[in-house]
Amino acid sequence: MLYQFFEWNHAALAPLRAVADATKLICQNPLNPFAQTYTGRTIAAMAELFERTTRVYGKPEWRLHETVVGGQRIPVIDKVVWEKPFCRLIHFERALPKKHGRDPKFLLVAPMSGHYATLLRGTVDALLPYGEVYITDWVDARTVPVAKGRFDLDDYVDYLIEIHHHLGPDVHVVGVCQPAVPVLMAVARMEAEADAAVPASMTLMGGPIDTRVNPTAVNRLALEKGIDWFRNNVIMKVPFPQPGFMRDVYPGFLQLTGFMSMNLDRHMNAHRDFFFHLVKDDGDGADKHREFYDEYLAVMDLTAEFYLQTVEKVFIEHALPRGTMTHRGKPVDLTAIKRVALLTIEGENDDISGVGQTEAAQHLCSSIPADKKVHYVQPKVGHYGVFNGSRFRSEICPRMVDFALTHGTTHSAAALPKKRGPAAAPAREGAVASREEKAPTLSVEAAVVDAAVKQDAAPAVEPAVAPAPVSQPTTAAPTSFLRKTPVLKSTAGTAAAIPAAPVPGLVKHKVKPDDDTPAPAAKKSKPFVRKPEQGGFAASPALAGAILHETPEEGGPGKAAAKGRIAAKAGGAVKFGAAGKATSEPAPRRPRGGAASRKADDSSS
Repeated sequence: MLYQFFEWNHAALAPLRAVADATKLICQNPLNPFAQTYTGRTIAAMAELFERTTRVYGKPEWRLHETVVGGQRIPVIDKVVWEKPFCRLIHFERALPKKHGRDPKFLLVAPMSGHYATLLRGTVDALLPYGEVYITDWVDARTVPVAKGRFDLDDYVDYLIEIHHHLGPDVHVVGVCQPAVPVLMAVARMEAEADAAVPASMTLMGGPIDTRVNPTAVNRLALEKGIDWFRNNVIMKVPFPQPGFMRDVYPGFLQLTGFMSMNLDRHMNAHRDFFFHLVKDDGDGADKHREFYDEYLAVMDLTAEFYLQTVEKVFIEHALPRGTMTHRGKPVDLTAIKRVALLTIEGENDDISGVGQTEAAQHLCSSIPADKKVHYVQPKVGHYGVFNGSRFRSEICPRMVDFALTHGTTHSAAALPKKRGPAAAPAREGAVASREEKAPTLSVEAAVVDAAVKQDAAPAVEPAVAPAPVSQPTTAAPTSFLRKTPVLKSTAGTAAAIPAAPVPGLVKHKVKPDDDTPAPAAKKSKPFVRKPEQGGFAASPALAGAILHETPEEGGPGKAAAKGRIAAKAGGAVKFGAAGKATSEPAPRRPRGGAASRKADDSSS
């Protein structure tokens, strides 16, 4: 009866909301002489706050109509390219220039945990300049008639496998929060069947892979209550006149109540601040509040069978990390995953999926080579900030794109001629061979050239000693994708003498007619050098502290990022250790969106 009571209450408040809406319009009418007075703004603020807190929010629009690629603003349209009763696959189609090469394909698996897929609008917007973006748009269960059948965790995995078959190979799948578990299950089943459509890489962000690690309030609630409590207390039937009448669901308003109760004081303060923003006529602060809560308060129902199976298998039995998870009666063996690169991302202040729960996938997928596995913890963000907000755009998204370019074969640079030789390997033969084919790297001698040019040194230098190995990092970041640059050959243990002639593609010298000494370099050398003995890259000492690239939204050219080659901005050196792992020391960044933007980063969905 609780669901029916919720619907009746909403219907009963409809006349009061209409009165509040009319009062707001009257008090804000420019012809009203009291509209700009303190009293008029206060009455209008009270009316709007009442209307917003009693409204049932519908599914928001995507509102993604354009993006920037190669410094050029191009239109974007969202199209449904695949559809099932409980899910639609949306492609954000970009009107790219004819000469633009192929970009990587990102498949965003949106969480089916109460919110609509539009919660990832910021995630999609940040990835659009660098690739073709697809997203799973889950359907509200109360809008699906009972005749369409049931939908459980096995159906979820089936949907993901079908989507991978539709998109084809060399896709980079991204599981945000709850989908991390079914994404791992789908990839494991595809690998076990030697499926050719297996993705090139998978990125798991803030997902409950092993909730026994650093359990949160959500995890403890599942263990304390047990599955029977959830079945008897939170499963309800869809009321009339909804299309899904009589379907058993977990209502979205219950999920929203649970989310908000975890940080109730924060939400109350946000609404109080919104009221004073309206009274003070602070349009920017009020607009940011509306934008966030229009998305956050829009919720959808989940099918009862999917919700109960997820709670039981993931949060109570811990079936995936224990190796007892099955799909259609077949075991889900994570050790079968060998060809897919793995990137796991967590938020330092995540109160939904604790730090370490997503990282567990790194240990469970033991058959993935070490140079294809990276883990990263983003400081000073909560659950929502892992996939949205300013820190995601500036620090997490570049790592995701860089990881995809490193471990995939479809990108703008793929159209360029590739180095061929007796040692060349197939594109999917292995991560090291793939990187060598895509981006030959600089040797130790190149670092010597770099230092010599910056100091206006003579063309020949004394043999240099290779830099000391970088210590094992505690926080990882993806290896960088570099442009084609010639590799200088060296003898064992020492750096070869550097030729007097300029090295094509590395630096350009202006030589005077009667002088053999090269003039200062006209162009800066490459920012990274390869350290072959460690399998990674290290920042050139001469460029430590420099900002390597600026994206278009920061006012920079964005040229390297537009071509599919992206480097993380850092105030200090980005040090890469063994197996391509790295640690980053980010420099202080100037705030972009003010206090409201930072709050959005740290809030929990």
